Amino acid sequence: MAEITQHDIVIIGGGGAGLRAAIAVAETYPDLDVGMVSKVYPMRSHTVSAEGGAAGVIKPGDSLEDHIRDTISGSDWLADQDAVEAFVREAPRELTQLEHWGCPWSREPDGSVAVRPFGGMGIQRTWFAADKTGFHMLHTLFQTSLKYARITRYDEWFASRLLVEDGRCQGVVALELRTGEVRGILGKAVILCTGGFGRIFPFTTNAAIKTGDGLGLAYRAGVPLKDMEFVQYHPTGLPGTGILITEAARGEGGILVNKHGDRYLRHYDLGEPLDLGDPRHPLFRTMELGPRDRLSQAFVHEQELGNVFEAPDGAYVHLDIRHLGEKTIDQKIPFVRELAKNYVGIDPVHQPIPVRPVVHYMMGGIDTDLEAATSLPGLFAAGECACVSINGANRLGSNSLPELLVFGARAGRGAAEWAREHPESSRAALEQQADVEEARIRDFRGGDGGTERIASIRADLQAAMESGCGIYRTEATLRAAAESIAELRERFRSMRLDDHSLAFNTELTGALELDLMIEIAEALVHSALQREESRGSHQRLDFPTRDDERFLKHSLAYRTEGVPRIEHRDVVITRWPPAERVYGRAHEAGAAERGT
Repeated sequence: MAEITQHDIVIIGGGGAGLRAAIAVAETYPDLDVGMVSKVYPMRSHTVSAEGGAAGVIKPGDSLEDHIRDTISGSDWLADQDAVEAFVREAPRELTQLEHWGCPWSREPDGSVAVRPFGGMGIQRTWFAADKTGFHMLHTLFQTSLKYARITRYDEWFASRLLVEDGRCQGVVALELRTGEVRGILGKAVILCTGGFGRIFPFTTNAAIKTGDGLGLAYRAGVPLKDMEFVQYHPTGLPGTGILITEAARGEGGILVNKHGDRYLRHYDLGEPLDLGDPRHPLFRTMELGPRDRLSQAFVHEQELGNVFEAPDGAYVHLDIRHLGEKTIDQKIPFVRELAKNYVGIDPVHQPIPVRPVVHYMMGGIDTDLEAATSLPGLFAAGECACVSINGANRLGSNSLPELLVFGARAGRGAAEWAREHPESSRAALEQQADVEEARIRDFRGGDGGTERIASIRADLQAAMESGCGIYRTEATLRAAAESIAELRERFRSMRLDDHSLAFNTELTGALELDLMIEIAEALVHSALQREESRGSHQRLDFPTRDDERFLKHSLAYRTEGVPRIEHRDVVITRWPPAERVYGRAHEAGAAERGT
């Protein structure tokens, strides 16, 4: 029988959102007991890899209204505007709180917090800590969490199932990687903070841990996955590795050039280069600082025109920061220089950096309301695994870090209130579910009669997603991907494990992850098939225009015994009716008229 442990609240995921949620619980009701389950040590969570910065209104000349407008426009009007308003209002407070907890934000000469330009933002509002912002934020949150004695960590435990009884979520089943022990960890409320799922694609900035476990757990428990078709490609990943070259490199003045030395973005409706003298002018928004979806799409067009460099690791263009000079590079973006030296073998002070689009962030995720609650009572979600939705069809760079703070805190407070109001349910029923899950994991570990291997199924899944659900899609490519995934589901049933050991059985955890990845990929493909328009990061060559009349709606994927059931829900519009999404001169003229 599986051992049982009891907490008031269980948090799955030890990154930025999970840590912020745990702190919020401790601040709201210090008497509540929190169990934090993470498949890696918290400081190895993927938040640590965020480089560029976190957006929040703080400087004169900026306004909450401008940040809201940029976010809504960047989302191609698919963001829920009430969620965006709440997010933008609370982001500066959360970033200031991090300052008080010890986050070393970079400073202006006068001692005030420094900000930098970021893609899709009409004014500079991105706080940063050199170009290791996520590293410093995660350190700050982790160190702050250590002062709360009632937060118990389960480091290197893999959550494999949600426990649902009496119509509400009341815990998880988790596998301890070190020993192979399976345990039921009960809680009156559960918060999912497991990050994104970029690993269903072959070329991604995402760490190996980002396999979408939380989405799969919620999906299997009956919670819909929202807006799964929107996959963000970041325009500047290193060929071969997918390692991110932060948008901060372009925010500091880096430019993209093709093999002819042409600054090609000037041809793509992202505005002409501006000569404003001071690069910190509030109208500095053009070309390289356009939104990520537009820049990635421009790369594909350059590739079709034969204007890119070709190499064994794929086509690429150049990101040139040489003109910034060694002093600025070492002061503002030293990690960019370090990555280029270590992984490409070039010094960007003297040579341009090869870059290409790479899967980076998922706008879709677990459907939640403004308080981070899901449709399953007692279950909450925050961070990249959740879709509230502030990102819509395209997330603006530097909005994700404050998002995990704002909605991590909301999830923590909401779960704390829920736990205070709802007593523990039937323990016997929850123990029985834990035993069933323990038996399933035991069967996984002992399975050796099949012929299929994890690595081959995973590689074929990633190849199907890349060919069918890339930057540009059609009905034909999506249907081909759907057929491939259906075949992979059948192949998975014949999977064989060679490792039957208990301690750190990575083949077992890989199988558990892959089982969920297949279902998540299926939800993405079928959501994309249903959206017969082009909006933000979802570009259908067979439906090339945005269709607000039919698709100003969120997609909701529900798990069934067959293919997912796709439903739709209206986007929340408050004060910003849908309009043309424009950048460059047109946007600058509008900003000038507003006096911003």
